[in-house]
Amino acid sequence: MNPDITRRTALQRVAAASLLPWWSAGAEAQTTSPADDLTGGDPQGSMQWPTLRRQYLGDAPMHFTDDVVVRGPAFADDAMNVPLLVNARALSQVGGGVALIKVVVDRNPVREVLELEPGKALPMLAFRIRMEQASPVRAMVQTRDGHWHVGSTWVKAAGGGCTVPGLTRADGSWAQTLNQVQAKLFSNPIEGSRRLRLRVMHPMDTGLVAGVPAFHIERLQMQDGLGEVWWTLHLHEPVSENPILTLDLPPQGGQGFRVVGRDNNGNRIDAGVPS
Repeated sequence: MNPDITRRTALQRVAAASLLPWWSAGAEAQTTSPADDLTGGDPQGSMQWPTLRRQYLGDAPMHFTDDVVVRGPAFADDAMNVPLLVNARALSQVGGGVALIKVVVDRNPVREVLELEPGKALPMLAFRIRMEQASPVRAMVQTRDGHWHVGSTWVKAAGGGCTVPGLTRADGSWAQTLNQVQAKLFSNPIEGSRRLRLRVMHPMDTGLVAGVPAFHIERLQMQDGLGEVWWTLHLHEPVSENPILTLDLPPQGGQGFRVVGRDNNGNRIDAGVPS
């Protein structure tokens, strides 16, 4: 072998070895530290999360947790009817129990979806929403000690769910069915509870369609025959047209249930719940 080639190869190897510590140190320096994380540690990596936290939670203590389950489709075929499940039963014995559940969508033009005060109900809710684009969907659960527990999921969507009119708005049929209620209470032996399925006829207009102002249910509440409150819901524009809501109640207690509420135009909702 040519001695000059051998000598040159050896020098190249020495040079490469001398660069290795610098390259390794550079790689470590490029690793993102917690202080550099602009998402505030959000498991969904959402740049909107720091703003959401300040807006909805302020300086209250919070943490991300798997104890708050948020489930939705990997891809929403119908952006106007995206099914979601929020389940915070794992927190029933934590911090005095669940006081409030807030559901928000980071990238919706109207982020607030709903708030549930479970009261005597179990901290679980299934419902459908509109989504304008792919986004994290999160449930922020406050226990009675003031601590917030945050769960989330990512839902991909074709988009446009908040900015097109619903079917009953398009054909004008909403006026004939406005605030009619269908409700059914049945046993749920798998969960050891009673399940309430509720549907309220309402166009739930977002106010983002030209010429159609925001028109949506603001408040729903279930009371028993003695006037005691079992749960309270505050709804916002992203909840789907003709909302279908599923809640779980303890297996015993309460009679003569009624669902009462109103929309943002002052129209009243009042209907009995068949046993």
